[in-house]
Amino acid sequence: MYDEILEQSQAIKRTFQNEKEKLDQLSSEISEFQKIYLIGCGSSLSTVYTIKSALNMATNLDVDVFTGYEYFYNKKLDDKNAIAIFTSQSGETADTLASIRKSKENNILTIAVVNEKNSSMYKEADFSILTHAGHEKAILGTKTYVTQLSVLYYLLFSASDYDKKEELLADLNRIPDIIEDLVKNTEEENKKLALEFKDEEIFYCMGSGPNYGLAYKLSMTMFMEGALKHACPLYSGEFRHGLIERVEKGVSIIFLEAGYDGDLLTDRSIEFSNNLDTKNIIFSLKDYGDINNLLAPLLLVIPLEWFIYYLSHFNNEDPGSTRHIGKVRY
Repeated sequence: MYDEILEQSQAIKRTFQNEKEKLDQLSSEISEFQKIYLIGCGSSLSTVYTIKSALNMATNLDVDVFTGYEYFYNKKLDDKNAIAIFTSQSGETADTLASIRKSKENNILTIAVVNEKNSSMYKEADFSILTHAGHEKAILGTKTYVTQLSVLYYLLFSASDYDKKEELLADLNRIPDIIEDLVKNTEEENKKLALEFKDEEIFYCMGSGPNYGLAYKLSMTMFMEGALKHACPLYSGEFRHGLIERVEKGVSIIFLEAGYDGDLLTDRSIEFSNNLDTKNIIFSLKDYGDINNLLAPLLLVIPLEWFIYYLSHFNNEDPGSTRHIGKVRY
């Protein structure tokens, strides 16, 4: 995982160097459709959660998000003026692949965003975008996450009516260099943070807007798959349902903040938790870069990766390995 964190900046640059012409062609095509379906599982579900929230906050694009099997079994799909975009690191995720095949049976145009050119999804989709991250060993996904998410931002915001589209795309172009600096400059502080929190067994992860997708990834793939810690993702607006009854002295909560309107509730949750002496960790966009805040997850994920890497290290766990995923059928 360590080396893969270091490779993220170059992976994004390679992806756009090789795929930009195709991305421009596809974004033009996407703008002609009235409905966009986004499908993914695991870390890839987190990227489509993020991009849907960003689009909903800034554009009039009509977007729905599904896991693979939720899409496969959905009986209300619009097959007249819809396009479906499928995301996967391996390109072999069974439920996502089954959903591509269902789309093709129903004459819904399909786009795959994958990291393996020889994969079934890359070969079977109508159009395919390759994230040029190279093979990734760490199950939780680092360079495949940032390349996939960057592609989705470019592809869908280029097709949108967002009034600050050019600003966002210009900031997206700056992301690799900012990530390169963050990889160098955030390791030590998050190593110390991981040492402080190494004995904690459960973390609540909160975010609003596009940061909810990152909170989902942080909980589901980074904590549970990578560091083998219990974790739960929450929308900031849902703090007052459930978690408000569980916060107490010593409870660990990670807050992701980027100045969204919804972060008014993030700030209220932080204040409430501080009064109860919880163990709060706050990752705020303003501390990591000056970019359009819709892109915040691309920067906030970097210090989180270092935190998870060292949290695993201090607990003698390997964040690149699995106990069951890919080994046991269920």
